[in-house]
Amino acid sequence: MAGTARTRWPWISLLLSAALVCNPVGFDFLHSAFFAGEQLARNIAQPIVLTALAIMALAIGLEWLVRSLIARSRARGATR
Repeated sequence: MAGTARTRWPWISLLLSAALVCNPVGFDFLHSAFFAGEQLARNIAQPIVLTALAIMALAIGLEWLVRSLIARSRARGATR
């Protein structure tokens, strides 16, 4: 069964999120949002970082939901 969802774990979204955070630009935004010595830099970067985190969480939740629905339909014996 090549190409089937074998787990409900949203690994694609989690890897994409980790790639977005764990690069120089992502680290710079995180540093600016929470550790910058200047209040203006924190005020600008915090909404950007928090919005990006919310979007990533939404993508992870959506992938988990789709994988759960696929797993349930396959458990019932539906072909599609």
